[in-house]
Amino acid sequence: MQDLFSIAGKTALVTGGSRGIGAMIAEGFLRAGAKVYITSRKAEELETTRARLAELGECIAIPSDLSQLDGISKLAKEISARETKLDILINNAGATWGAPIDEFPESGWDKVMDLNVKSVFFLTQKLLPLLRASASKDEPARIVNLASVYALRYSQQPTFSYSASKAAVVQLTQQLAASLVKDHINVNAIAPGLFPSNMTAYLMEDEEALNKNIPMNRMGKLEDAAGTVIYLCSRASSYMTGGLLVIDGGSVISAG
Repeated sequence: MQDLFSIAGKTALVTGGSRGIGAMIAEGFLRAGAKVYITSRKAEELETTRARLAELGECIAIPSDLSQLDGISKLAKEISARETKLDILINNAGATWGAPIDEFPESGWDKVMDLNVKSVFFLTQKLLPLLRASASKDEPARIVNLASVYALRYSQQPTFSYSASKAAVVQLTQQLAASLVKDHINVNAIAPGLFPSNMTAYLMEDEEALNKNIPMNRMGKLEDAAGTVIYLCSRASSYMTGGLLVIDGGSVISAG
């Protein structure tokens, strides 16, 4: 049972790693002894996060726009130029958009779907050679996709493309898991509830009232996100693929 939850010495890529849950996962990985690449579109913000996280271990920042196939391909080439294998891919980068149904724009639909769904598939596709190089029967490579509790319940917000995209991530995770099991690549997803981030900042005006709507009376924090993903990337979860872990303080089971 020794080292059952260890990811020490592994190499990971965390997309959307400059803030929010992505930065929490990257920090958890570094504290657990992994080498971590982080990427996001905003280079200055990404470098600020890299500088902070680099105090904990080897953290490398590569700016990229994953909403475009060209950006996905460039990131994969950059990682391939630096690494001969990749142990862990965290598909976390995401966006949201809110507007009343009568006013919801095509641009808001396409922006969210391109980043939240299309980038998950095509970045996985482009990085398969590195993931396969890492994978073995006894120690599978890992992919963890970020879904959301709003893939499972009504968000009570006019975020039509976001909820649809996260439901698509859940199904895509199962499809990828079935397709890659023969390559010894485990693919799982997490469905976070409310965590502090720029994406949820508009909800934070009355944090006390917000917490009252969560059965555990608090938002998620670093160890909740990082601990769950470390489990999915360690030997402890070697027999798990195609799964979904909900980390939401009980929000889904008490919805309605």
